[in-house]
Amino acid sequence: MFNKILVANRSEIAIRVFRAAHELHIPSVGIYAAEDRLTLHRFNTRESYRVGEGKGPIEAYLDMEDIIRIAKLSGADAIHPGYGFLSENPDFAHRCAESGITFIGPPPEIMRRLGNKVEARRLAIEADVPVMPATDPLPCDDGEITRLASEVGYPLMLKASWGGGGRGMRVIEDGSDLLEQVAAARREAQAAFGNDEVYLEKLVRNARHVEVQIMGDSHGQVVHLFERDCTVQRRHQKIVERAPAPYLSEAQRDEICSAAVRLARSVNYCNAGTVEFLQDVDTGEFYFIEVNPRIQVEHTVTEQITGLDLVKSQIRIAAGGQIGDIESSGIPAQEDIRMRGAAIQCRVTTEDPRNNFIPDYGHIVAYRSPAGPGIRLDAGTAYSGAVIGRHYDSLLVKITASGVSEAEATDRMLRGLSEFRVRGVETNLAFLGALISDSR
Repeated sequence: MFNKILVANRSEIAIRVFRAAHELHIPSVGIYAAEDRLTLHRFNTRESYRVGEGKGPIEAYLDMEDIIRIAKLSGADAIHPGYGFLSENPDFAHRCAESGITFIGPPPEIMRRLGNKVEARRLAIEADVPVMPATDPLPCDDGEITRLASEVGYPLMLKASWGGGGRGMRVIEDGSDLLEQVAAARREAQAAFGNDEVYLEKLVRNARHVEVQIMGDSHGQVVHLFERDCTVQRRHQKIVERAPAPYLSEAQRDEICSAAVRLARSVNYCNAGTVEFLQDVDTGEFYFIEVNPRIQVEHTVTEQITGLDLVKSQIRIAAGGQIGDIESSGIPAQEDIRMRGAAIQCRVTTEDPRNNFIPDYGHIVAYRSPAGPGIRLDAGTAYSGAVIGRHYDSLLVKITASGVSEAEATDRMLRGLSEFRVRGVETNLAFLGALISDSR
């Protein structure tokens, strides 16, 4: 097992990894940008260092060399990247390996193959997994971009090859603003992921978003931990996630989970990942869209229905643990992974739904969180006195409700949302309550 783990991230996911390391009796190290000097994650671990001095609030957390420097200075022999920032950057995973530091995630060669959505699509075809019609990475030639778009057919979805979270994503209805949208998406992808590669994919208007949680080890084992429904989104950002997906039959569940495992095994996938699909509501057909080679924001939903700790398993597997050996990896064999009840996650954000969801900033002058049976909270900036700045994502706290049935999980979520009290900044709590109530 590792001597010390540096968490190359911030806020709630950094705290989530600190907690997993603590339960495994492993000291952890935090990093923080200048803008985060007063945030909770800096003080949630005994050892924390400022990163990216002289750089901006985002660039600081993308400073590979400074992160490596801090890891060596602190004596950390492993780095957990969380999600976002450098979590899907194969160059960072490679630099960790060069420095004798274990990257807690897939190896860089797997990240390169699956982290690039265009390459992942090709691999899915080889693994007999159905895919959506799409282009290769778009060239710089405007005429060729126009031709490729017409070939796939409008409407289209424009996506960044090396990213997620909706960044670089655009809906293209027709060719009137195609080139302007491509240019804008390239700029956004470059700023968010350090790579401006984008591609076009056929848009399915009436679709459900289903993703399968997978876990692999370095011994050739790959298992799935069932699916999550992530259909409820805004600006391509997930708002509500739930498991199991209530509209899937057992045959459909087996089909989509088997396809995810088949793709992962074809590349000897290692550590945590998510295989994402779209289901055409009109036809019932599934289409592979991408692989996220990292832990995801909504991993808590899977943890609640399986009883497994995915972050602790990430750490154990990176240290050589074997799936099927619960003591070494925390993950049992596939036939022993059970789904128990249902879970729902809502992302509480500091946004104003009445004003086009514009992010709000300021001091939280009062904060009260919910509690009780079936309520789990994952937070990084949710406390009285916290300063909500404009530099980072507006996520305040993730609330996950679970129960023996979807109805009980829904009732607990509504109770949890109603128990929140946040004063000083606008939130989307009322919007979430209305959304969950409407789903009953």
